[in-house]
Amino acid sequence: MQKGPLHARIIERFDDMPQQLQQAARHILEHPQEVALVSMRELARNAGVQPSTMTRLAKFLGCSGYEEFRGQHADVIRVSAEGFAAQALRRDEGGANGGGLAQRILQSLSAQIARLCEPDTLSRLGTMADRLNKARRVYVLGSRSCHSVAWHFYYVMTLLGEKTIHLDGPAGTSGDALIRASAEDVLLAISISPYALHTLELAEAARDKGVGIVAITDSEVSPLATIAEHVVLCSTESQTFFHTLTPALAVSEVLCGLLATHDRAAALEELKRTDRHLSAMNTYATSIPRRKI
Repeated sequence: MQKGPLHARIIERFDDMPQQLQQAARHILEHPQEVALVSMRELARNAGVQPSTMTRLAKFLGCSGYEEFRGQHADVIRVSAEGFAAQALRRDEGGANGGGLAQRILQSLSAQIARLCEPDTLSRLGTMADRLNKARRVYVLGSRSCHSVAWHFYYVMTLLGEKTIHLDGPAGTSGDALIRASAEDVLLAISISPYALHTLELAEAARDKGVGIVAITDSEVSPLATIAEHVVLCSTESQTFFHTLTPALAVSEVLCGLLATHDRAAALEELKRTDRHLSAMNTYATSIPRRKI
């Protein structure tokens, strides 16, 4: 993700901003090129705020007004190889049929996954995997839509051993697993905007017990980013009404793969143990079972 000229200043002052300014600032952090490409009114509409909020944000960040703020973003315009016009034409062509939308969704997902291959993200993934590997226990937490990502990580890691604990207990007991948590442990927390309060509260409770926090989230100003030792950022921008979880799920898969390679021999033994158990339980089938009459 290309950074705007006021990127560091926005992050530095983010916690001091009123809620509406935070909403505008978050959008600009994620889409700095829009400041130079669209009108202030359109930028405000895209961010879900009033146009006057953009002027207030510009002055909050030390600019004389919005025009100075916009001028500083002129250099972040980056057009893809096919150009904006070609992209717009493709959107228009696809608007009349489901195939066009499907193509745009898949192209967007492909680009988001490709961005995870950037050197900084690869380095963060390796560092996070090392931190998780050294922990006595790995707690994993994700609420609402992020529950699927947390569950995926937990499920795969249970195939490799028993050090991973999912904070997902019934009857309001999800936090009880932290009773014996300590500084020897790490919590992998997953949350994206809008951030689930339950996740943030449990992550804070874990940190108070000395547990290390690592996070998969969507922004440098995410609440998790302020308390985590290590963060991997993933895009959630979608071509439909609901945010995408595909990049976050990809990060989960990568972390599981990296953790499995830290001790290949031990991982292989655990997988053999798992295979024997699943086979004994007749867990899987290769055809539809015949009915017993």
